[in-house]
Amino acid sequence: MAESIHDVQRRINSTKATRQITAAMQMVSTAKLNKIQKHTTGYQDYVSKVKAVVMHLSQSHLLDNSSSNLQSDRPVKKTAYLVITSDRGMVGSYNSSILRDANRFIDDRTPNQDDYMILAVGGTGADFYKRRGVNVAYEYRGVSDVPEFNEVREIVKTVTTMFNNEVFDELFVCYNHFVNRISSRFRAEKMLPVDKETLTTDAANDTPTKPLTAEYDTEPSEEEVLQVVLPQYAESLVYGAILDAKTSEHASSTNAMQSATDNADDLIGTLQLHYNRARQAAITTEITEITGGQEALKN
Repeated sequence: MAESIHDVQRRINSTKATRQITAAMQMVSTAKLNKIQKHTTGYQDYVSKVKAVVMHLSQSHLLDNSSSNLQSDRPVKKTAYLVITSDRGMVGSYNSSILRDANRFIDDRTPNQDDYMILAVGGTGADFYKRRGVNVAYEYRGVSDVPEFNEVREIVKTVTTMFNNEVFDELFVCYNHFVNRISSRFRAEKMLPVDKETLTTDAANDTPTKPLTAEYDTEPSEEEVLQVVLPQYAESLVYGAILDAKTSEHASSTNAMQSATDNADDLIGTLQLHYNRARQAAITTEITEITGGQEALKN
């Protein structure tokens, strides 16, 4: 009985130590979430403005005769999917959710594995597709907890170069969109080529935007304006997606560590009850043995 009590006490101490770790990790994840939310809120306004400008240019027919490298009317022979996951675990169902939904989206569009490739941002996604023999043409690991814009430029430069070299003919960005601290939603946005279909669809609601009839006078020229605006559009789309995905990742990590801490509290309570019962049984046994010994001496 004494050994059983010792084992229960050891499990209680071990669970308390684990709870301290999960509670600390929850605090860290919450701090990261608060920090990136402040950063993301302002940037979303910038992204919406950039997309609005490009959309207006498209609806004013300024893109019709553009020779920008980010536009192409070539047939789609190969599709690329930029899948954003985390580099680490302990983020709850975040990675499994994005990979499940991304796979469903990919299978619906390109069921033949030879017709697509994966561009992976995050080690979890890269390792997942490599293990399954999928063509991972590019991977980027080590995205910061609050990514800086310069980090994304390397990704955008590589992706646009591959597109210009006809390594693939269209690109979709797949990630988990942050809705609130307890919810996220899968989102897939077409990034390349930049065309009217992409620009005139609201990615958040997957609905067409209202047509515009704006006309622009451009200075110095339409072509030079587009050569500046379209790369900014591509950069803002990828950077915004990574920020959004990171926000969702931190929220998922916070929830996972909160759940782990709550489970540890429940387990500690259960083990403490077992310990008290075992201790009470041991004391009762000792009293019974003492009483029995006294009665034996009397006789």
